[in-house]
Amino acid sequence: MATRVLLIGAAGVFGARIAARLAHDARFALTLAGRTPATLAHLQDELADPSVRTAVIDVEAPGFEGVLRSLEPDLVIHAAGPFQKQDYRVAKACLDCGSDYVDLADGREFVAGIGALDAQAREAGCLLVSGASTVPALSSAVVDHLRDRFSTLLAIDHAISPGNRTPRGDATVAAILGYCGRPIPLWRDGAWRSGHGWLSTQRLPFVSGPRWVGLCDVPDLTLFPQRYAGVQRVTFRAGLELRRLHFGTWLLAWLVRLGVIHDLARHAHRLRRISEWFLRAGTDEGGMLMLLEGIDKHSRPLRLRWSLHAAMGDGPQIPAMPAVVLARKKADGTLTARGAMPCMGLFDLDDALAALADYDVRVDLKIMSR
Repeated sequence: MATRVLLIGAAGVFGARIAARLAHDARFALTLAGRTPATLAHLQDELADPSVRTAVIDVEAPGFEGVLRSLEPDLVIHAAGPFQKQDYRVAKACLDCGSDYVDLADGREFVAGIGALDAQAREAGCLLVSGASTVPALSSAVVDHLRDRFSTLLAIDHAISPGNRTPRGDATVAAILGYCGRPIPLWRDGAWRSGHGWLSTQRLPFVSGPRWVGLCDVPDLTLFPQRYAGVQRVTFRAGLELRRLHFGTWLLAWLVRLGVIHDLARHAHRLRRISEWFLRAGTDEGGMLMLLEGIDKHSRPLRLRWSLHAAMGDGPQIPAMPAVVLARKKADGTLTARGAMPCMGLFDLDDALAALADYDVRVDLKIMSR
């Protein structure tokens, strides 16, 4: 029997890519869900899979839980961000109807806090997974893959930079703007320090060339010091390919830090539209870097640089990938974990790369010092 998947936020940048990967797969009975019938119908037509259905769902509307229950999903994929200001009503509704749940959240507190539902999820026999995205799902898979090369892992510094021509949605922009200029707790020198969103800029060597990146607030900053015992530093940065857009955001972050702007996220739609004035500039190439430092098995310093490069506009497939991997594992009967947890350790790096094999995505590992 096909696994009934309800995809909330199906017409978004990442939701549409998940939908395309699950459509035309006999393992799934897919329902596209969102607030706008016309948008859902358009996506349904594009997928050209007669088995795909649609359902109008607003997760903030009264009676949402009843609508979800009536659809009898086996798995709900929640791709309707931003998650920074959401609660766990969708996850709790899944508990009530006995469905598993996966979201694409990258909100630090949201992902790290999903464990509060662990006891309820185990009692209901459900799996609730938060953070099935680039962070912490893929980032932790990379660290897990490389961890055995170290006797002591001391530092994890990672960054992403999308190509300027990569599609962006209001939810993603709002999530970034929400922490620009605001204090961010950082694990440095084995203790909690403070930084500020989008500041402390660095220029890092992505495969497509050097790009500027600034501090970002992501779940890894909380989760990695807990997961990787002994690590002394965890940082995450992100940046925009075009300097004019990156440093324009940097300036806005400073205005937030100085108290001139109080709620930058509410301007997400307008700022996204402004960024699209420059869509002809830059490239469709994005990347991810992970720099791991520590001591190897022979008591020598070791520094590794793992890089991912996505071209041909395939960058958005990266955050969409973890939900696809988990859906396939559930359909195949290999996703046996129960409880509520961040998306770490539920698949390995080989699973991730296999799911990206159809796209222009390549990875590389370099030993920087030994």
